[in-house]
Amino acid sequence: MSAVAKETQTRGVNYELMEAMAQIAREKSVDKAILIETLEAGLLSAGRKRFGQTADIQVKFDEPSGKILMRLKRRIVEDAEDLAQEVDLEEAQQSDADARVGQDFVQELTLEDLGRNAIAAAKQVLVQRVREAERERIYEDYHDRVGEMVRGTVQQVDRGNIYVKLDRSEAILPPREQIARDRYHQGDHIKAYIIAVDKLARGPQIILSRTHPEFLRRLFEAEVPEVAEKIIEIKGIAREPGSRAKVSVVSNDDKIDAVGACVGIKGSRVQAIVRELGGEKIDIVPWSQDPVVFVTRSLSPAKVLEAQIVDPEAKILVTVADDQLSLAIGKGGQNARLAAKLTGWKIDLISKSERDRQKEMEKRSRIDIEDLEGAGPKLREKLIRAGIETVQDLLKTPMEEILEIQGIGEKTAEKLIEEAKELEVRRGRELAEEARAAQEAKIANAVEPALEAPGETSGPAEDSPEAEVAKIVKGDPRKGGAVLEEAAKLRKGAELEEDPEAAEAVEMEESFSPEEAAMNEMGSDGPGTAESATDVLEHEEGKKLKDTKEETRGDAS
Repeated sequence: MSAVAKETQTRGVNYELMEAMAQIAREKSVDKAILIETLEAGLLSAGRKRFGQTADIQVKFDEPSGKILMRLKRRIVEDAEDLAQEVDLEEAQQSDADARVGQDFVQELTLEDLGRNAIAAAKQVLVQRVREAERERIYEDYHDRVGEMVRGTVQQVDRGNIYVKLDRSEAILPPREQIARDRYHQGDHIKAYIIAVDKLARGPQIILSRTHPEFLRRLFEAEVPEVAEKIIEIKGIAREPGSRAKVSVVSNDDKIDAVGACVGIKGSRVQAIVRELGGEKIDIVPWSQDPVVFVTRSLSPAKVLEAQIVDPEAKILVTVADDQLSLAIGKGGQNARLAAKLTGWKIDLISKSERDRQKEMEKRSRIDIEDLEGAGPKLREKLIRAGIETVQDLLKTPMEEILEIQGIGEKTAEKLIEEAKELEVRRGRELAEEARAAQEAKIANAVEPALEAPGETSGPAEDSPEAEVAKIVKGDPRKGGAVLEEAAKLRKGAELEEDPEAAEAVEMEESFSPEEAAMNEMGSDGPGTAESATDVLEHEEGKKLKDTKEETRGDAS
């Protein structure tokens, strides 16, 4: 190839190289100086692969002209052994007739002199360096933006991962950071929250989230100007992404209602956030410094009857109406769980009936300190002055605090505690016995109508007219039915208005024919219908009925 053709080809290669570098600089937002430095390093590496690692090669990129200047410097010898640093005299004289042994020979190199493999290696170095420079640039641009909300376009959805194109970079939204109901396709616009910028990640470095609680805060800042301007402050957020969230807010301006500003006119502001989150319900709760008030509000929409701090550091006991308990707990315990997350307090929910029962038990199990026989009047007064009013208080008080009370030594304290334990055990047994007795009475009352008390004789007295009626019913159903029919006729004529129970008995018997009544009586163990006749005999007209039955008995005999 002639020198002119070779130079023309080199110019074309240099021009294409310059264009490629300019395009990379534009698309990847990489500094052109870094690309030039990387290109020089790549060509140097390619030259040493071609001529040897110890070769003295100089690479210089002339940006104004777009030329790549490469020179290989070697020493002239008679017979070269190390081709990386030496050149034969004969080879050197082909380029320079005045070349002599011992002189330095400088050879101009072109890309073709490096060989195809060397050029591919240089390209690999350039690509790798561009990638590293791009990742470095992304890290520098976004590591200070962790915690911001960004908007992007869905580039690709692959194996659950959503790849999002941001301004000049790419981010990833992993499945664990997605709301369950989210469905995105290529080209869709998406809002997300930057939770991390991973410098060591193999794929996209920017990690996004739509489930993070702070994402909800950024949405409120975007929709509610008062929140963005810090007039309204969001004190806390508790979320179960895609299902429900609770947000506590407080206003720094007395003229502005925090909840009303966040909700907006006809709910316009909060509804925009709900739509963005795919229908996630949002409860906006007014914040309060008082934990009891704050917990009460956080359990909305349930209405709280009473809230009491059980443990100053951890727990609050909340009482609600019986019909509000399930609402306060929520589906799967969600409402109570979110309220606990929002307030930072452990919440024990209890119905009013159960709370009343507990209070009654606490009241009945209370043992006053005066019941301690081992403590004299003065000692009891000292205990009460120290805040120990009951045996239960004494058992809860640490030994160190008891010994600090004047006049109480270690032996006295141990004796008091021992007696207190015995009293508590005794009271517990008494309450258990009472509960057992109450339960047995309850069971007995439930079955009493179906059972006869032991020792009681079923039916009327043996020599009474009622007993005779019962015998007739058992012996001859027809006569028994006639007797009952006659008794019913007589009862119709009696003044039953004065005795409601008798009137009720008449109505019951009138619904049966005499034959049915007699047959029904034979099927039972005791003369139930005869007992109904006895009730009528006790009426002020019973005397007439008695005479009638005696006449009937005489006929039957």
